[in-house]
Amino acid sequence: MSFQCDISSKVTKESPMGIFERYLTLWVFLCIIAGIVLGHFIPGPFQTMGRMEIAKVNIPVGLLIWVMIIPMLVKVDFSTLHEVRRHFRGIAVTLFVNWLVKPFSMAFLAWVFIRHLFAPLLPADQLDSYIAGLILLAAAPCTAMVFVWSKLSNGDPLFTLSQVALNDTIMVVAFAPIVGMLLGISAIHVPWETLAVSVVLYIVIPLALSQLWRRNLFAKGREHFDLVMESIGPWSITALLTTLVLLFAFQGKAIIEQPLVIALIAVPILIQVFANSALAYWLNRIIGEKHNIACPSALIGASNFFELAVAAAISLFGFESGAALATVVGVLIEVPVMLLIVRAVNASKNWYEGNLTST
Repeated sequence: MSFQCDISSKVTKESPMGIFERYLTLWVFLCIIAGIVLGHFIPGPFQTMGRMEIAKVNIPVGLLIWVMIIPMLVKVDFSTLHEVRRHFRGIAVTLFVNWLVKPFSMAFLAWVFIRHLFAPLLPADQLDSYIAGLILLAAAPCTAMVFVWSKLSNGDPLFTLSQVALNDTIMVVAFAPIVGMLLGISAIHVPWETLAVSVVLYIVIPLALSQLWRRNLFAKGREHFDLVMESIGPWSITALLTTLVLLFAFQGKAIIEQPLVIALIAVPILIQVFANSALAYWLNRIIGEKHNIACPSALIGASNFFELAVAAAISLFGFESGAALATVVGVLIEVPVMLLIVRAVNASKNWYEGNLTST
């Protein structure tokens, strides 16, 4: 599959989902096992890495996060921002869901399920941390995988690209205030200094470096850019999986003792993802937007920038925190859940367009 668009020179080429992306859930499970085994039998190296910090930011994880994020951000073309006006209604729906619904609905669901319904089944000293992780997960819209979801649903590639560029721009200024406010409302201490450092380290600097790299690559021609993108494709997922091994080397004992934790944390995430995707899809239908806009709008509205969430959770609360574990649960269920949503929007195309034809 390839993007079909008369302005394809502006849209970064995306290959179909590779083996890393398609089987991400399997790799995450294997990383859980590897991390637990390594952490149990050779804890020394992991404890040493856990102590390698500057201003509460873990250096090995910080470097891995850059390797995760930068190749993804290189694909984002900020020159497409002017295209926002062409699909204003679809853009407005996605922004509404991403920034006014998703973080707040997750905070509410976390309060209902983690603080109350599931509280007797979870470690009491980690309840706040789980809630914090869920808020971090919901506060940043997905940056990279949505290109794959959009293509699988035959979404408009330029809409997807301009929406991602706009979300990345907003994230620079909105991520920290939203996270800080929701953590404060949830009565969770906010280390503002560390939060600000996380935004600079994991959003501002990667954005700047990625765009400089993008400009340099395009100076050597489109073909060179595509070749480099193909060669660095596995970097992001490999760095993510390495980070997960480190996380579970520290989390292993807690997971063995509390096997239900992951399943319970997944409940509010699943509810939120399905509800937000359905909301965005329905709103686009109500306002008469095309199906190839509604699909990526629903998918962007539902998915999360889990790489950023993992990095921020580790920086704010540490490797062994419930917050870090909660963000990892988001990684665990991302691919299968989003593929279900892709199937749903594809299967409902006749229903969707039937309404538009009659109005």
